[in-house]
Amino acid sequence: MKKISFVIPMYCEEKVADECYKRVKNVLNELSNKYEHEIIIIDDGSKDQTLPILEQLAKQDLSLKIISFSRNFGHQAAVTCGLQYASGDAIVIIDADMQDPPELIKEMLELWEAGNDVIYGKRKNRKGESAFKLFSAKMFYQMLNALSDVEIPKDTGDFRLVDRKVVDAINQLPEHNKFLRGLFSWVGYKQIPFEYERQERFAGKTKYPLNKMLKLASDGIIGFSTKPLKLVGAIGIMSVCISFILLLYAIASYIWNLNNLSSGWTSIMVAITFFAGIQLLSIWIISEYIGRIYDESKRRPQFIINKKINIKE
Repeated sequence: MKKISFVIPMYCEEKVADECYKRVKNVLNELSNKYEHEIIIIDDGSKDQTLPILEQLAKQDLSLKIISFSRNFGHQAAVTCGLQYASGDAIVIIDADMQDPPELIKEMLELWEAGNDVIYGKRKNRKGESAFKLFSAKMFYQMLNALSDVEIPKDTGDFRLVDRKVVDAINQLPEHNKFLRGLFSWVGYKQIPFEYERQERFAGKTKYPLNKMLKLASDGIIGFSTKPLKLVGAIGIMSVCISFILLLYAIASYIWNLNNLSSGWTSIMVAITFFAGIQLLSIWIISEYIGRIYDESKRRPQFIINKKINIKE
């Protein structure tokens, strides 16, 4: 009998933890005649009652496996950990907020059984999200695909059903700052979209504020493209051309007395600030890449586990 693993990261989700478990468990119980199952929930250093709630649930259900981090290491680290501990033939990645309905897994399993290796959720509608978030997400995917060498599907998140061999390939990738939805595209295999309507959050507040969204966007762009570095070179060439044009203008002005150069302090200041801004922008782009190299060179673990429940080593 084949086995399904659910990987669910949680961070301060005391209001949704119980509901999330019940809905996922109900779906898996309906499939119990065809599949074995396990539910792996990663507590990403929650500071509320999320972990005590999960511990109580785990006492009643040995198929519920809990991994608790020593602190908050981030959503992508939590999912990475879950993938490393998942033992199923098919692995489902889903968030705890129930915006991605677990009941859709039945249809996704049919697509998996038909020979597809990755079935990724593609959002037709995104209920309960602000116009700013919808606009910024659209711009992010357009920019990411414009810069990346690998096409990453638009309007997708981490919600997906993945075959065992794909997860094994992902687990072999050593990088520290992972952008998983990009890595799933990078490893290849047979992938198809599954369109659905994303629901409003069941309860609580989003754990992805603007600063974390920007960090995720940075991981996606820097992790899958060197084009920003090439852009620095293009800007440098453009700056040299502008400087050369200004030099020719200054020589012409001196020869034909086109302008009083002594009164040109405004143009001088504009030129200085313009080129200084380009230099600082270039240094910032390069420093982002150097910072990632520095992170990787330290070879620190992506997460530290504080507690495991119902997990046999």
